[in-house]
Formats: sequence, C-alpha cells, structure tokens
Amino acid sequence: MDKLAIKKEIIKICADTLENSIATVRGTIDEILETASEYEGDHDMFDPFKEEMMKKKDMQVELLKKYSDELTLLNKVDKTKINETIGFGSVVITDKQKMFIAIALGKFQYKNDTYYAISTQVPVFQAMKEKKAGDSFLFNGNKFTIQDVF
Repeated sequence: MDKLAIKKEIIKICADTLENSIATVRGTIDEILETASEYEGDHDMFDPFKEEMMKKKDMQVELLKKYSDELTLLNKVDKTKINETIGFGSVVITDKQKMFIAIALGKFQYKNDTYYAISTQVPVFQAMKEKKAGDSFLFNGNKFTIQDVF
C-alpha cells in the first residue's frame, strides 16, 4: 500500500475515534439533562442534586469542546502531502515505535501495528521535529532511529 493511502487510513481511524467519543459525550450530556429535568426534588435553584447534575454536564461540555477542537485540528492535516521531514501531519516510523503527529489521541491499531497519535506539544515531538529518515534523536535517554517519514 502506498504511503498516502496509509496516511489517509490513519487519519480516518483517528477521526472515527474522535467522532465516536463526541457521540458518546453528547449522549451523556442528554442523559444528564434528562435526569435533571425528571428530578422531583426541591425546585430551589440551589438544589444540591441539580447543582451536581449541572457540574457533570459542564464537565462533559468541556470534554465535547476538547474532542471537537481535536477533530478540527485533525481535519487540517494535508492528506495529499508526503512529508519529508517530521512536522504536523507526519507519519513517523522509528526503530522503536510508530507515530502520527497531529492530535493527542494516544495508542491505536492500524492493521497489525500499534501507532501513537501525538500532538506537536509533547516533548518527544520536540526531540524529533524537522528530522528525516535516517536521522536519530535522543529522548528520555533512549536513542531512536527514524526509518521513514511521510
């Protein structure tokens, strides 16, 4: 399979994961609002149960915003570009692990391989930024050799 096809599939896996997370959070928000509206307790605006429900809702809204922002960022990756050096949107294959540089999604599977979706804000990205295939970098006392970048 060509590198662009792999990159597109990796982006799709990440997008699907985020979209599933967004749907789950929206469902949780709906459940919280439904529970709060069905509650028959005090109709006092300082009712502890309703306050707790609103806190839970606010936490979920923040999570929804985070996932939505990550999806927006992911959609900015150029799916038609093969990166020669490591930067935003790169797929990086080292002798120790495989990474996709865009969003902080963590570990995921592509075919039979484990990849890590990381953001440009994490220290390991800073250690390998702008390097290319054949280069090496040190991170946490470990030497990584870059085998491929696209």
